[in-house]
Amino acid sequence: MSLFPRGSSAERAATPAQRVPEGPAPLPPRNRVAEEAPRVLTASREELWSRAESLAWRLSANLGMPVRLAVTDNRSTMVSFRRGSQVLQLRLHHMFLDAPEVIVRAVADYAGRGHRAAGALLDEYIRGQQPLIRQLRRESDAELNPLGRCFDLRALYNGVNEAYFQNAIQARIGWGRMPPRRRRKSIRLGVYDHQTREIRIHPALDKPDVPAFFVEFIVFHEMLHQLFPSSNRTGRRVHHPRAFRERERTYPHYAAALRWERENLGTLLRG
Repeated sequence: MSLFPRGSSAERAATPAQRVPEGPAPLPPRNRVAEEAPRVLTASREELWSRAESLAWRLSANLGMPVRLAVTDNRSTMVSFRRGSQVLQLRLHHMFLDAPEVIVRAVADYAGRGHRAAGALLDEYIRGQQPLIRQLRRESDAELNPLGRCFDLRALYNGVNEAYFQNAIQARIGWGRMPPRRRRKSIRLGVYDHQTREIRIHPALDKPDVPAFFVEFIVFHEMLHQLFPSSNRTGRRVHHPRAFRERERTYPHYAAALRWERENLGTLLRG
């Protein structure tokens, strides 16, 4: 389960009574830490590892179960987790390494116990820690390329913006990177980054057998995220609020797009 997508990590698992013998995964290179995490730069690698281990143990002691912790520098996913019967797999932004005890308890309550109300406290803490969240673009302008083999995303974006938004949407758009080939159970066809106002479309759609109206629908969907951001209700993050869904259904080829996706999902998953 995830509050927000995922980044690189350094992992540690621990229990209150026993340390799990697992070697450390590498931390991000020092120059990347300097650019993206100013407070983390002041600590050595050993200090960072010690703080991550301490946080894992505090969470584990609070929950009474092993916690496998991954510390990330992801700027959009601050907290994500997978709760199992015997271990909690948890990914936290490095801002939580220095979190006060009340926030550590909130993480344990939200991720370990499923208390949705704790999510509001975490959201408040994250908002107060914005200087720690990197603001730089993940990729350079040259890497955000809208021109594909079959579709020009900039042309599609401009047409959608004029036809459905009166040119009110301000965003950059391009094709994402093709992920490694492997068996997948799901695929994310598009993503919108609120901080950089960037739209990335999955390259699996840049094929001659994909209809233009479907690619246009995915672009339309991602543009809607600028108008209708995610909301938090009683600790539960809603990525597509009711107003978003109502506006999405106004797309002229809405039903046809959903039908095409349903009928061709297997092909898309194979890339």
